[in-house]
Amino acid sequence: MIILEKPLVSQELKAYLQASKTPVLDNAYAREILAGTPGCRLTGDAEARERIAGGERLYTVSENALEWVLQNIDDPCSRRVIDTMKNKTAMRQILQSAYPDFFFREISVEKLAELDFDTIPVPVVLKPSVGFFSVGVYTVRDKNDWQNALDDIQKSSGNWKKLYPESVLAKQNFILEKYIDGDEYAVDVYFDGDGNAVILNILKHDFSSASDVSDRLYYTSKKVILENLEPFTAFFNRVNKSLGARNFPAHVELRVEDGKAVPVEFNPMRFSGYCTTDVSLFAYGFRTYDFYLNDKKPDWEKILSGKDGKIYAMILLNKPVPCPEVKDFDYDSLCKKFQKILCLRKSDWQKNSVFGFLFVETDNPQELDYIVKSDLLEFCKI
Repeated sequence: MIILEKPLVSQELKAYLQASKTPVLDNAYAREILAGTPGCRLTGDAEARERIAGGERLYTVSENALEWVLQNIDDPCSRRVIDTMKNKTAMRQILQSAYPDFFFREISVEKLAELDFDTIPVPVVLKPSVGFFSVGVYTVRDKNDWQNALDDIQKSSGNWKKLYPESVLAKQNFILEKYIDGDEYAVDVYFDGDGNAVILNILKHDFSSASDVSDRLYYTSKKVILENLEPFTAFFNRVNKSLGARNFPAHVELRVEDGKAVPVEFNPMRFSGYCTTDVSLFAYGFRTYDFYLNDKKPDWEKILSGKDGKIYAMILLNKPVPCPEVKDFDYDSLCKKFQKILCLRKSDWQKNSVFGFLFVETDNPQELDYIVKSDLLEFCKI
């Protein structure tokens, strides 16, 4: 079964729920978002608990659903895995034996300003010990970066609290950890009934500069999948010997440094957020959540046939910071920058921090080089 929660449910997921009759938890958001989609199967709390207790797999679209999950499931294994994945310090402690030289330290937000910068082994990343969507994440290379991070935390913490519930973004503690060089990837993976990892997609996360921590550009391709499928599967299987996840989905960010996968963070009970996991549908023709719920495994040899040279990108149209007052956004002009548009999801940019999401297919890497560096103001009517 599936739990729908804010911030977004895609049209592709709605169509799947309508066609498959997959049970959906009957909550206020599900009733609202599915109101114009007849035939969807809503399930009350009691039946949902029975289904989960009976072994039915559970998928959440958003971590906003974790509060219900933790209050309603009795499976101690799943509860422990959720708690561990959400707490970056706990996850680091599990991984410490495999990465004995990896520096990390948890510190309360009140103590951050008192910390002697000279004791910090820069470069490091500073981020909430529980977090989501690159919120409150800072790369610190020098004392100026450190002060800028402290100033922004003080300025922005009130807004974070309005955007995300405490179960998603707890700000009382931050974690300092070693900055990992190398290529960054985002992986949608589930652990089957035996605890074996099944990778459903691999996305390379590109940045505009060394200091960029935004989620602007992710892309997948035959090359990205084949180069990383075997080593990443082996990595997840090693991690799960300590974690013990079973019948469990996750979205994992990691970096490859000197040929070794180093985890950045694990996100439990979901795949890529804001329904951007649908990039697998646009690129490879299958839905990640369908494969997980029905215990399917990708036949990558068949799926990747004919995909040579093609790149499939998910582009987050995030606003620049600071962003001037915008009167209109020219989506048509933006789309003309790309060879082939697979899907455009517009956002209520007057209320949200993004103009939307764009999924494209291209064989021209220069298109992606352009968009990862653009502040998007050329498409804004100011």
